[in-house]
Amino acid sequence: MRKFLAGLLGMVLCVQTVYGIPGRAADVFESGERPKAMQDVIRQEDPEQTNRDNSGNLTGLELSAESAVIMEASGGQVLLEKNADEKKPPASVTKVMTLLLIFDALADGTITPDTEVTTSEYAASMGGSQVFLEAGEKQTVDTMIKCIAVASANDACVAMAEKIAGSEPAFVEKMNQRSAGLGMTNTHFVNCNGLDTEGHYSTAYDIALMSRELTVNYPEIFDYTSIWMEDITHHTARGDTSFTLNNTNHLIKQYPYATGLKTGFTSTAGFCLSATASKDGMDFIAVVLNAPSSKERMADIETLFEWGFANCQVYTDENLDSLPKLPVSRGRHSQLSLKYESAFYHLDTTNTAGELAKKIELPDSVEAPIKKGDIIGKAVYTLNDNTVGSVNLLASESIPLITLKDTCQQLLHRFFLSEPD
Repeated sequence: MRKFLAGLLGMVLCVQTVYGIPGRAADVFESGERPKAMQDVIRQEDPEQTNRDNSGNLTGLELSAESAVIMEASGGQVLLEKNADEKKPPASVTKVMTLLLIFDALADGTITPDTEVTTSEYAASMGGSQVFLEAGEKQTVDTMIKCIAVASANDACVAMAEKIAGSEPAFVEKMNQRSAGLGMTNTHFVNCNGLDTEGHYSTAYDIALMSRELTVNYPEIFDYTSIWMEDITHHTARGDTSFTLNNTNHLIKQYPYATGLKTGFTSTAGFCLSATASKDGMDFIAVVLNAPSSKERMADIETLFEWGFANCQVYTDENLDSLPKLPVSRGRHSQLSLKYESAFYHLDTTNTAGELAKKIELPDSVEAPIKKGDIIGKAVYTLNDNTVGSVNLLASESIPLITLKDTCQQLLHRFFLSEPD
């Protein structure tokens, strides 16, 4: 027994020396912060941030619209712009935000596609573009979305606003809250359909932001915006009548890569359009405001899309590969699991051809204590030997500093396992 206790004491003293663990119980945990496993870690470029300072002013492109912008959808990077922050009446492009709130309500379960919506007297009184809903008429949410997305129906917008928020003013308040959350600093909504009203304005850039939010989060919107023509049925006290919805966005027929999104026109706003297109794995959003004619707004949008597809290439890595475990010193566990902070995204605007390469940069080991989410290393990406970005590698678990008690328990466990019979 004496021999056993002497051996155990010797091992404990050895562990104290190796691990630096204080011998007093009151001093088990270190008070200071641990050194970082890797200093000066380069963070991935935030995909939400736009590269507007380097985007230029549509040099070499002839556009008739007063304001314009083209944005790459997956990363949100602005490629080119023209007066993109000038406040202008957005006409029915306003309905992009209305549709966004409708899909938000679908996502949180407030409504379903089969929910019935009753048209009020006020909703039925809307002028401008409409599908002639009658007071008391009921339609499903699915049909109402078609009426808004395809036929730009003002009456359907108000009916949906009242269904979701109780009244149009309450719904408009939600629109402004949502826009503020997206960073739409030059936008203020007064109604949900875009009819000209004092104080109702937005910008090409802000419209691109809300268009991206709608299409990236709710790609099912394209099931509606791609409809060219479809009949709905009015169910009223006078019986059932058929009404044909015709898409106001002729771009989906004229341009082979078009997928949506929303047109707008009033005498004050001119011809407006927020449009989306997809080709070869690239998705673009182009916005024009106050073009002289419908033909010219379509031509402007096509010009922007053609420039984007000709000059850009998107490189991505979903980062689904396994990462090595790192040895941990002074920790309650001896190995640390890692995870990628995010997928990798890079938009090349020089139309560079090449292979994306990834290099994992990690220390040989890390020292406890470690918190879940700590930056441990990075994955560095190069294109033709040029560094184009990185993604942080994070601790996927917390590992506290080992205590004297933990050490003794481990040593006892090992001693008895190794003790001969």
